[in-house]
Amino acid sequence: QVQLVESGGGLVQPGGSLRLSCAASGSIFSIYAMGWYRQAPGKQRELVAAISATSSTNYADSVKDRFTISRDNAKNTMYLQMNSLKPEDTAVYYCNAKRFYSHYLSAPSSGIWGQGTQVTVSS
Repeated sequence: QVQLVESGGGLVQPGGSLRLSCAASGSIFSIYAMGWYRQAPGKQRELVAAISATSSTNYADSVKDRFTISRDNAKNTMYLQMNSLKPEDTAVYYCNAKRFYSHYLSAPSSGIWGQGTQVTVSS
């Protein structure tokens, strides 16, 4: 069983950058698809980005060209580099692992979840 721990959240000014990390414990991290979700107050949780076991990626339209998802299987860690941050990016960001990449479309609530890390973009 994979367990996930996020880090790297915090307060940043508009236009700034943050890098989130998701460290996975347990075996066979490399065969899981991974993703980042976020949930802002009063809003539904949404998929931000996902990466397959072979490093294919997918992004929400709202973050394309600003965020980059990546993974380092040797370190059992996934990252989300967030640039040009906007106030509307403020949310709790959750790391997620799914056995199959297709489940990011077909079964969004499935898989293993981290505890979340707060990202606040404000001046």
